[in-house]
Amino acid sequence: MGSQTYEITFADRARAVLWAELGDCDATIVLGKATLRAELPDPAAFAGLMKRIAALRLKAVHVQLVAPPPGQ
Repeated sequence: MGSQTYEITFADRARAVLWAELGDCDATIVLGKATLRAELPDPAAFAGLMKRIAALRLKAVHVQLVAPPPGQ
């Protein structure tokens, strides 16, 4: 399985120090909502990212697979 790209949107802006903890992701803030975009190599990496987000007490309101694997 190849890498997959996810977008995770949060309920509100997060402090810059929290984004530093997720530095391997691209972050944008539009209309007061923060979105992370991450290309992850496998499901274990996705689970790890979600655990990091939970540990930072960030509230994800939407998770979307942006680039499904070829053939799906």
